[in-house]
Amino acid sequence: MPRKNEILRLKEILEQRKQTLIDFLNDGQISIDELKTQECKDDLDFAELSFDTFNEELVLTRLSCELKEVLYSLEQIEKGEYGLCEMCDEAIDYNRLKAKPYAKYCIVCREIYEKENKEK
Repeated sequence: MPRKNEILRLKEILEQRKQTLIDFLNDGQISIDELKTQECKDDLDFAELSFDTFNEELVLTRLSCELKEVLYSLEQIEKGEYGLCEMCDEAIDYNRLKAKPYAKYCIVCREIYEKENKEK
């Protein structure tokens, strides 16, 4: 399990990422709203606008999922349960958490998780 000073650094990274994601999501929603108000002069304009709106919504959905993971990790820090693999209950390596501060699984369990979900 990461030491207290490492958890504080990771918490700071998570807080910064949380704010960045919130800003992106707010800006993205404004962008989608603007796209929806654009006038279409022909079928090509409509297709392009539809494609742009679809892509923007995909990005916002992914960012929203990431925000949920970040918020969950911040909750785990507050509970004192951050840094434990949710599959095997072993400590997640600090270097893994530095790379992905909202990781829920150690590397071994992540590979198992991905393999099981790939088969479904």
